[in-house]
Amino acid sequence: MSDDAPFLMLDEAAIKAAELRRDPYDYTFVENAISADHKAEVLADVPVIPDRGSYALANLRYGQKFSNCMQDLLSPRFRRLVEQKFDIDLSNKPASIVMMGNTTGHYNEGYAHPDSKHKIITVLLGFTAEWPHERGRLRVLRSNDRDDYAFEFAPEFGKMLMFRVCDHSWHGFLPQKGNRMSVQLCYVDSEWYVHRENIRHGLSSFAKSIPIVRQIIDWMPRSFGNKG
Repeated sequence: MSDDAPFLMLDEAAIKAAELRRDPYDYTFVENAISADHKAEVLADVPVIPDRGSYALANLRYGQKFSNCMQDLLSPRFRRLVEQKFDIDLSNKPASIVMMGNTTGHYNEGYAHPDSKHKIITVLLGFTAEWPHERGRLRVLRSNDRDDYAFEFAPEFGKMLMFRVCDHSWHGFLPQKGNRMSVQLCYVDSEWYVHRENIRHGLSSFAKSIPIVRQIIDWMPRSFGNKG
């Protein structure tokens, strides 16, 4: 895709129109970053992820319509939208992208965290067909208390949250078992971090293919060795 090519799936007008909110930190929410008209065809092409956790795209198999969404997210055109929204220069900041799968409802999921210091802007885009649960909605938090929230939304298809990472960009959700598919794209401070994350998620994918190891991982505190 050239720098000036139009998006294949993302709704540029909706992303541009979304309000930048400042409280409790800089974030913006887009109700329909991908038109609902594309929902059936895109969801038919999303990866099948049987387990919880985050997966590098290279470790997943998916169809063309989902691939088009990833192409849009990784494009210079989308980067410019993010730069304009947050008044920031991301020209030398590489992108790291992962797919997040199911949740088990265990105590150790959705813990409050502000994201790694290596991340500059985080973008979350939902690919769940529907989320009928009250719990499990992503919350923009005012503190590390998951009940102290300013905004929350269901991780459903086309819903997008973008925020500037800082020492108080707390976010999380209350544990809930379910099919909770979303993509996380982050603009980060170095290619080293991108490579490290790809290796880490690749090793994690392999470990989760071993039943006994997967059970251990399922009950391991999410904050152990992972700062988001």
